[in-house]
Amino acid sequence: MNILLLGSGGREHALAWKLAQSPSMGQFYAIPGNPGIAEHAELIEGIPLSAHDTIVKWCQDHGIDFVVVGPEAPLVAGLVDRLEAVGIPAFGPTAAAARLEGSKLFTKELCKANSIPTAAFGRFTSAAEGAAYVRQQGAPIVVKADGLMAGKGVVVALSEEEAVDAVEQVFAGGGTEVLIEEFMEGEEASLFALVDGETVVLFGSAQDHKRAFDGDLGPNTGGMGAYSPAPVLTPELERRALDEILIPTARAMVAAGAPYRGVLYAGLMLTADGPKLVEYNCRFGDPECQVLMPRFKGDLVQVLHATATGQLAQVTPEWSQDAAMTVVYASRGYPGPHQVGSPIGGIEAAAELDGVLVFQAGTRRKGVALVSNGGRVLNVTATGATLGEARDRAYAGIARIDWPDGFYRSDIGWRALGKGAR
Repeated sequence: MNILLLGSGGREHALAWKLAQSPSMGQFYAIPGNPGIAEHAELIEGIPLSAHDTIVKWCQDHGIDFVVVGPEAPLVAGLVDRLEAVGIPAFGPTAAAARLEGSKLFTKELCKANSIPTAAFGRFTSAAEGAAYVRQQGAPIVVKADGLMAGKGVVVALSEEEAVDAVEQVFAGGGTEVLIEEFMEGEEASLFALVDGETVVLFGSAQDHKRAFDGDLGPNTGGMGAYSPAPVLTPELERRALDEILIPTARAMVAAGAPYRGVLYAGLMLTADGPKLVEYNCRFGDPECQVLMPRFKGDLVQVLHATATGQLAQVTPEWSQDAAMTVVYASRGYPGPHQVGSPIGGIEAAAELDGVLVFQAGTRRKGVALVSNGGRVLNVTATGATLGEARDRAYAGIARIDWPDGFYRSDIGWRALGKGAR
């Protein structure tokens, strides 16, 4: 089977690494890819992910049998629709189904209509209305911009003033509607499922760290590290999330005429009343994908293709009992202004360690040298019999990397390990 992978980050490197292990892999290509992905697939240069017509034509010209879409933007923009219209199966939802991530307001209304547990909310089309609601509800409170915000469109406001400022920023930035939610108490976790219409199959759990600095302090980021499985997501809580959130969502999408096919990533808040939905993503998380792939024991091509072609009911994913952890090595200054182009060494030495993988995210080649090319640059990932062993291996891998312009958190997994997780 000839396969095209779309994307260029650490998530896509992890997918490429796992896809390349499939015995059914034929020719393997990536657009645009990165130097890490180039170890597994042939990179196709000069085609931006937004050039849907060009991508579809390229797939037709090169006999592509299956397309795996990594990032969310092409999904929300309807690339899967375009590919399926010419008979090329693709892993990922249609544009109508991808509204679960593309529009927070769509998802909240779907939850409300189908009694899916989530935070109470209000939606407003002016800053004045939103500010008045904040004053009425008080703080803490959560302000969300609608649309795709790369994981950064959410403000958890601890004061009314902070919330009002966040509301005003949404409209000042060109937004036309704002979502304001109650603050939910609890611990967050991520639960993944493969969905094919009304068939829903759980596909692992994880927890990530969004704040830039140790102790979960500093600005929000796209994610500074993650681990899998999530110890707080007990089998009972996973079952409740499946029965009360994921399956009702899949059925509601079928009823709405937009059946979901792909991976559905549920961000959950584990409250005193049980799991509640924080938000959905319509793709694998980043960096959560980097800890799911090393634990997945099956044929990823087979499983993703079955999902895309309506055969998910015939699939039973298999998982290693090992834990996995990834630590993000980011450019100094991230998520604010940062330099790119600094040389990176030691990746090969890190990957020589038992259980260690280094997934590349924001990198490029400058001649033969590997240099930084983004905010989140490397994902140093390790597996181990316990979470503690995975952590020790991941940080041992980081110690072998020579990149003075980078920084990382030294406490990934601290909450779980502090609660006695092994």
